[in-house]
Amino acid sequence: MTKSKAIPPSPAGKSKLPIGLLMGVFALIGVLLMPLSGDLPVAGHRMLAILAFAVIVWVTEAVSYEASAIMITVLMAFLIGTAPNVKNPDVLYGTSTAMGFALSGFSNSALALVWGALFIAGAMTFTGLDKRIALYTLSKVGTSTKRIMIGAIAVTIILSLAVPSATARSAAVVPIMMGIITSFGINKRSNIAAGIMIVVAQATGIWNIGIKTASAQNLLTSGFMSKMLGEAPSWSDWFLAGAPWSAIMSVFLIALVLKMLPPEPNGITFGKEAVEKSLVELGPMSSPQKRLLLISLFLLFFWATEGSLHNFDTTSTTYVGLVLLIMPGFGVMSWKDIQSRIPWGTVIVFGIGVSLGTTLLTTEAGQWLGKQVVLNTGIDQFSPVAIFAILAAFLIIIHLGFASATALASALLPIIISVLTTMPGDFNRVGITMLLGFVVSFGFILPINAPQNMVCLATETFNVKQFAIIGTIITIVGYLLMLLFSVTYWHWLGLL
Repeated sequence: MTKSKAIPPSPAGKSKLPIGLLMGVFALIGVLLMPLSGDLPVAGHRMLAILAFAVIVWVTEAVSYEASAIMITVLMAFLIGTAPNVKNPDVLYGTSTAMGFALSGFSNSALALVWGALFIAGAMTFTGLDKRIALYTLSKVGTSTKRIMIGAIAVTIILSLAVPSATARSAAVVPIMMGIITSFGINKRSNIAAGIMIVVAQATGIWNIGIKTASAQNLLTSGFMSKMLGEAPSWSDWFLAGAPWSAIMSVFLIALVLKMLPPEPNGITFGKEAVEKSLVELGPMSSPQKRLLLISLFLLFFWATEGSLHNFDTTSTTYVGLVLLIMPGFGVMSWKDIQSRIPWGTVIVFGIGVSLGTTLLTTEAGQWLGKQVVLNTGIDQFSPVAIFAILAAFLIIIHLGFASATALASALLPIIISVLTTMPGDFNRVGITMLLGFVVSFGFILPINAPQNMVCLATETFNVKQFAIIGTIITIVGYLLMLLFSVTYWHWLGLL
């Protein structure tokens, strides 16, 4: 008789529900049990409960973002599906209609652009063009600590134009910078190594603000603006407003890091030949790299000239580039090559985030929240600059609890736009929303606040305290610079 194999008991800890998930469920039930306001529809009340659940689960990271997206979908399907229709209270929405709400974000052009951006980022890593660009840039800047930091920021800017993913950019730059640290004989725990890696992380976040296609949260902001305000800024409008701020903050970042983490004497033992050697080892530029560079320049041209030389939207022109990338005989890769390089979880979370924000409006929950904010804070009595200052400070503070700027944008931007549309007065709601979209990228203080921070932290060249001190100063100075811009440069552009 064959002896049966004993099944090992599962670890006790794995059978327990995460505390953050329990908190989310309690928040969901708590909001549902609150007295219903007379002017808030039942469906809107339930959407607020779902929003509370989503925010707590996202903040605590109780489950993965992908798992939370599926949970939110189910909650929307059944809680909204069994609620009276806002337009016709005698009829329930039904789960089919509610599921349509939950999946509506997947038909949004902003999601299509995010997917296209991740596709291009995958093509960069597949062909190695991102590494070549980074090494070539670094080979031209020199060998002092300051010049290496300038080179790191230059690489970040160039890749921000061609790689619309902060995670992908940091994943491309970090190995190269670690190679420089090793090749130059720099101690991994030195101020030089720490400074270089902190510059990479912070510069990535800074240029997320300056370039519209540099990050998913920018595209989400643009999508909400199109849906709720009827228009969104073009790539060039975004760049014109955000790039000067990013440029000034880049200069300040280098000065701050050199001040806070002064390089050790003789920290770098030899010159840029190590970078040039790595570049030589790559060999001549391959045909796929040349074609990808050509396609990237083609896309950059059309992104930058939208609304001036043509009226083709960013998503449509991006998809022309994708067709060229996979076209037989001309493209640089097949679908099989790229499918494993795209973080599909990011696409799912983005889609659900758009759905969540859109359904908050469909059920009138967003508008109700906007009215409550205006009525209870008196914010409608303030000037546009003061409104921006208050809402920007709120976003910066609450971002400390979020590990994803995309999640932050999904949860709060529809409400903030609702606040702006509820307020009386003649001011540029599209402009101020774009500026608040800049603030969503303020993930400078804690490593957990942005994926690029975590990628750089994993190099073990700096600790959380070093990062937080520099990040706090960057946050304060960046916020004050935005306030200065709001009464000068952005005011002259008519954005406030």
